[in-house]
Amino acid sequence: MLRRIAMHWVLLAVVLAAVAAVSEGVEVSGGVLGLAVAAAVVGLVNAVVGPVLRLLTAPITLVTLGLFSLVLNGLLLALSAWLTDALSVGGPVRTVVAAVAISVVNAVLGKLVLD
Repeated sequence: MLRRIAMHWVLLAVVLAAVAAVSEGVEVSGGVLGLAVAAAVVGLVNAVVGPVLRLLTAPITLVTLGLFSLVLNGLLLALSAWLTDALSVGGPVRTVVAAVAISVVNAVLGKLVLD
């Protein structure tokens, strides 16, 4: 179980590095250690705060046919950037686009690498 958590953490760090390299709105500072800290913060925010916010915003997500989940992912990424100095994100649109890119790439690589 601990090995699987470590693999998810490393995978998220790789995805954050890739999105930061491609996107203008996402920057990770501090080298490998900063990347590891940013991945840990993003993972913890998504694991702890994410389910609570998803439950609280379920009605608006249903009304918008799931589109509000994109905004929620952006808010979670912005919260992660606010909690750590190692991660910084651009404006609201860039943050939502980066959050979607992180989610998609993480899901695809997770299926390829972890399963």
